[in-house]
Amino acid sequence: MSSAKGRDRSGLRCGVLAVAIPFVILGLTGCAYQPSGALSPSGPGFWLGLWHGFIAPISLVGSLFSDHRIYAFPNAGVIYDLGFVLGLSAWGGGGAYSARS
Repeated sequence: MSSAKGRDRSGLRCGVLAVAIPFVILGLTGCAYQPSGALSPSGPGFWLGLWHGFIAPISLVGSLFSDHRIYAFPNAGVIYDLGFVLGLSAWGGGGAYSARS
């Protein structure tokens, strides 16, 4: 009987964490600040975002030793972000690979 109580408490704890973590993340992102002039129509677009996403892990290591960003700023907005995420997903194969396993 006590093992059933332990499983119930464990399930409740997971449920509380599943609700609390997204709220904490949303609260922290609500404090994010984007400087004026962050979007530039002439800034880097999809193709440069794709390239930057693909080389992001390498750039991250390089940024530890020199002063450069792994993400272009200012950029063209959502189009750059889409390219960046697609380029970055080339390293991990995206979520589809892990869903098949």
